[in-house]
Amino acid sequence: MARTGDRILDEALGQFGTRGYEATSLDAIAAALGVRKQTVLYWYPSKQALLDAAMARGAEELHLALDAALSGAGPGLDRVDAVMRAVFRFAVRRPELLGMLREVTRLGDAAAIDLGGRLRPLLDRAASFLADEMDAGTIRRADTRLILLFVYSAVLGVATDIGAQRALEIPSGVASLARLRRELFAFVRAGLAPSPSLAALRSGEIA
Repeated sequence: MARTGDRILDEALGQFGTRGYEATSLDAIAAALGVRKQTVLYWYPSKQALLDAAMARGAEELHLALDAALSGAGPGLDRVDAVMRAVFRFAVRRPELLGMLREVTRLGDAAAIDLGGRLRPLLDRAASFLADEMDAGTIRRADTRLILLFVYSAVLGVATDIGAQRALEIPSGVASLARLRRELFAFVRAGLAPSPSLAALRSGEIA
């Protein structure tokens, strides 16, 4: 059985990610776990301390998921596919965790800067990879920060925005989700592909 501190953190992460930080109280977390509020405060002395721990957990899990995906990925756009696949799977399996990370960005500069610092090594690694692939001619040249933002936002939105899918009358279910993923990956690949003339020049087809 998980220790009480881990159970509290899991519950807080879920409530922060689905209800929002401001709308979540320590009393609600304690009630969901069947413990007293003082028990929560024993493990985490304040709501801010609980948020900090939840941010650390979220950043660590995302980091591990992407590291595992990249370890066996090929070069070029295959690595982009690996990252998108990992984030997509993460969003489907742990939507509350990505929801919590997204919630943090709405809490003001201090929280966003803290989260950015936790994710900085991962973001720097991704940006460096994109820059290398641009130099190799396998990805069209663009601002690496904007590419990361666009890909992250697209994957997160497609994987977790159930309301938008319903409004557009997109069927739910495993088959529909798989189709959404395929179409999203094809869209991103097309957007990142270098121009035909540049690709031909790189391959020596243009004198």
